[in-house]
Amino acid sequence: MRKPGISRTRQQIMEYIREFYEERGYAPTVRDIMRGCNLSSTAVVQHHLKVLESEHQIERDSKVFRSIQLPDRKSTIRVPVLGKIAAGTPIPILSSDSWFSEAIDTLELTEEITGGKDLYALKVSGHSMIDALIDDGDIVLMQPTNTAENGEMIAAWLKKEQEITLKRYYKENNRIRLQPANFQMKPIYTETENLEVQGKVVAVLRNLQGAI
Repeated sequence: MRKPGISRTRQQIMEYIREFYEERGYAPTVRDIMRGCNLSSTAVVQHHLKVLESEHQIERDSKVFRSIQLPDRKSTIRVPVLGKIAAGTPIPILSSDSWFSEAIDTLELTEEITGGKDLYALKVSGHSMIDALIDDGDIVLMQPTNTAENGEMIAAWLKKEQEITLKRYYKENNRIRLQPANFQMKPIYTETENLEVQGKVVAVLRNLQGAI
């Protein structure tokens, strides 16, 4: 039943936001809401979100990506997005648009997603991990660490090449195999001393419908 004082469309948006949170642990984007509620444009969604915000049905931070919050939910944790990581050909770490020591964006995530850990996030570029259900445009949540076990998915810094890449880690005698999850791509082999583990993947935020 529709709540008194709230339109059918805004009730639908509220239900969609709540269901999205329950399924994924983070907020939908404006485009997610537009498509999930079959609305005509992002401008229409923005209008209804502004009304909901003025009525204190939701809270938002315009500077934070996926920042819609429901007041009756558990508090969220801000996770910094540090840049891009290659899931394909390694991205040079010194590229101006690939990796930053300071956050280029921020995510609002629930404790169900973060597990209460200090995490950072990276935007995926490329398709080498597609068979692990990580595609171009997804966001990976990383736990900072400089060690890894065989089979773990890591952010691998190749020192000589000055490049960073997302691959599964395997130690084989005196070398490291960085294995893509795409049968069309070959693994990267490197010496143990040439690799630095910068973090391991603990969760993936899928870019199902694009973002705004």
